[in-house]
Amino acid sequence: MADDGLVIGIHPSVATIFPPATLRDELDDVSARVELLTGGSDLDGLDGLVTFAYDDAFLSADLEWIHCVLAGVDAFPLDALERHGIRLTNSSGIHGDAVGDTVLGYMLQFARRLHVYRDNEPKRKWRYPDWDETFTLAGETVCVVGLGTLGQGVAARADGVGMDVVGVRRTPTPVPSVGQIYTPDALSDAIADARFVVLTPPLTDRTRGLVGSEELDAMREDAYLINVARGPVVDQASLIGALEAGGIAGAALDVFEEEPLPEGSPLWEMENVIVTPHAAGATRAYGERVAALVEENIKRIRTDDALANQIV
Repeated sequence: MADDGLVIGIHPSVATIFPPATLRDELDDVSARVELLTGGSDLDGLDGLVTFAYDDAFLSADLEWIHCVLAGVDAFPLDALERHGIRLTNSSGIHGDAVGDTVLGYMLQFARRLHVYRDNEPKRKWRYPDWDETFTLAGETVCVVGLGTLGQGVAARADGVGMDVVGVRRTPTPVPSVGQIYTPDALSDAIADARFVVLTPPLTDRTRGLVGSEELDAMREDAYLINVARGPVVDQASLIGALEAGGIAGAALDVFEEEPLPEGSPLWEMENVIVTPHAAGATRAYGERVAALVEENIKRIRTDDALANQIV
């Protein structure tokens, strides 16, 4: 990219997460021209692009850098981008607190039956829980599978409410708030005693189908699965089977094999399942956090340094 006249476009798909104008305003002081785009033809003349979605038109647009506002970039053809000399960066590292709060909320709902009371409210149904239905989080075990930014955000909050935290990661080095760490080959052992199993890894060839019938069978019957990673990390058919058979107590799912979740999915009808629309990382500060990453990388482009969060 040239040191002068750097032009960065904000793709309209960013509106899925936050108003594109919010990002433009946050980038008001950067040493580049920032443009709001309205369509594919606007790609002409851009050096860089900030986007939520991928479009094949990106490959032929003479771009040199794309920033994805998501942490997950599985929708982007990494090999093709590399062949075209387009660098790709993501927004990994900005979601830990939002996702951590969401996961804590899921666990509280299940423990205190808040989701059931909320479902009963429109029916004006007044029902006190059975004596053994509710529990407190303190003293319960949560296994966090994946101890990057998301997993550490979950671990810190779980530890803060008195839970015992174990984790799974490829390198068994110590992580704050995590009492014991297992490697992926010991996943079944790691989840066997946990009341909650929380999935936070990125989607890779290693993690696709990570949780299937074998892992679900290893979980306690009173355990809950929480997925805030990517839908394909879980074999959804096996999960539905385990829920219908009572193999596990319930699930909180923010991500699915197909999104939006089809209207005919049995997951919609299950009282012991919490469905959220891939929104665990949502926060009003999202645009501000993405802007900080984009601004940092504009600076690095100026100094010809390696980009932050570079994937390709």
